[in-house]
Amino acid sequence: MNLLTGLRIVEGSAFIAAPMCGMTLAQLGADVIRFDQIGGGLDYRRWPVTSANNSIYWADMNKGKRSIAVDLRSDEGRELVTELICVNGENAGIFSTNLPARGWLSYETLSGKRPDLIQHEIVGDRHGGVALDYTVNAKVGFPFITGPQDDERPVNHVLPAWDIAAAYLSATTILAAERHRRLTGKGQKIKLALADVALAAAGHLGLVGEVHVNGEQRTRHGNYLYGAFGRDFVTHDGVRIMLIAITPKQWRGLLEATGLGDEIAVVERRRGLDFSREGDRFHAREEICGILEEWIQKKPFQDISDLFDRYGLCWEKYQSVADLALRDPDCSEDNPMFSLVDQPDIGTYPVPGPPMNSSIIERLPAEPAPRLGQHTDEILSDLLKLGSSQIGSLYDRGIVA
Repeated sequence: MNLLTGLRIVEGSAFIAAPMCGMTLAQLGADVIRFDQIGGGLDYRRWPVTSANNSIYWADMNKGKRSIAVDLRSDEGRELVTELICVNGENAGIFSTNLPARGWLSYETLSGKRPDLIQHEIVGDRHGGVALDYTVNAKVGFPFITGPQDDERPVNHVLPAWDIAAAYLSATTILAAERHRRLTGKGQKIKLALADVALAAAGHLGLVGEVHVNGEQRTRHGNYLYGAFGRDFVTHDGVRIMLIAITPKQWRGLLEATGLGDEIAVVERRRGLDFSREGDRFHAREEICGILEEWIQKKPFQDISDLFDRYGLCWEKYQSVADLALRDPDCSEDNPMFSLVDQPDIGTYPVPGPPMNSSIIERLPAEPAPRLGQHTDEILSDLLKLGSSQIGSLYDRGIVA
C-alpha cells in the first residue's frame, strides 16, 4: 500500500516533463501505464545510452511504470489506446501527455467516450508553439544573468529546470483535478505551457517586479550569491567549497568560526553598512570575500570541514558527478532513498525512489522501468478484457507488440 495505490494514469509522453510527472506519481503508488509506438517513441534512444544503444535516460525516467507497445499509426491501435484511457473505474480516466493532443487524442474526442475524463497536456507555449527547456530559458533571460561577470555571452544552464518544475507541477495539478472530480464528478482538460512555468518562476522570484518597480534588471554576479553573502573558495590543499551565510545566525557563526569579526567590522564601518542585513553583506561582497579568501587559502580542507561543521555553517564541497555517483554515501544504499536496481538491458546500479518520507507509509524501493511493451498482454486482458484469441490476432497483425 502506498499513498496513491489504486489510482491509474495513462501516459503518452516523450523527453522530460511528462515522463517525470508520471514517474513521480508511479513512485507514490499510482499505476502509470505508458503507451508507445512499436519500436519505441521519440525518446526511446535518448542519451545517455549503453554500448548496446539502450537508453539509461529512458530507463531512469520510466521507473515503476507499465508499458504497452501499440501501432499508433493504425486505426485499431489508436482505438485500443482510446479504450485504455477511457476505461471505466472511479480511479481511472486520467490521461497525461505532452504529445500533440489532436484528432483521436484530443480532449473533445476522448471525453465523448468518458465525460469525466481528466486530461493533462504539457505544451510548449500558450500560443501553441514548440518550446524546449533551452529555448524557454533563453526567453526568460536567465542565460544573461548566469556565468562570469566579465562575459556578455549567454550561458545555457545544463539543468533542465523548467522541465523538472513542469513535471512536479503537472503531478500536483493532476492530483488536484482528481480530487475535484471526486468532489463534483466533473472531469476537465488542463493545459500547462512549459514557457508559462518559467515565466511564473521569473515572477515569483522577483525578477519581473524588480524591473517594473526599481527600473533595474538583474546582472551577472559570477559565483556570488545574489542579495546575500555566498561564494566559492579554494582551500590550501586545492579543494573548492561553496560557503553561504544568509541568516543572522549563519553570519554570526561564520565570524565566530573564522575569528575575522574585527577585520570585517572595519569594512562595515568604512562602508557605512550594517552587516546584520544580508543586502549590505552583498554590497560589500568583494571586500568580505577577499578577507575570507585569504583566511581559507591558508587552511587545509579537513580543518575547514571540521570547523565549519562545528559551527553549523552552510557550506559544501564541490564534487564531480563521478565523485557523487561512486564515492558519496548520500548517493548510495546508505541513503534509504536509493536501492540497487537490476534494470533489464542496462545493468545494476543505485536508483532513487521517492525523496519524501511518510510517517505512516513505508517508503518503497525504486522499481525498474519496464521493457518496451512488457505489460501489453496483461493490460489487454485485465483492463480491456480481451480474450486470448483476440490478443493473439492483434499480435499476428502487428497491432501490438
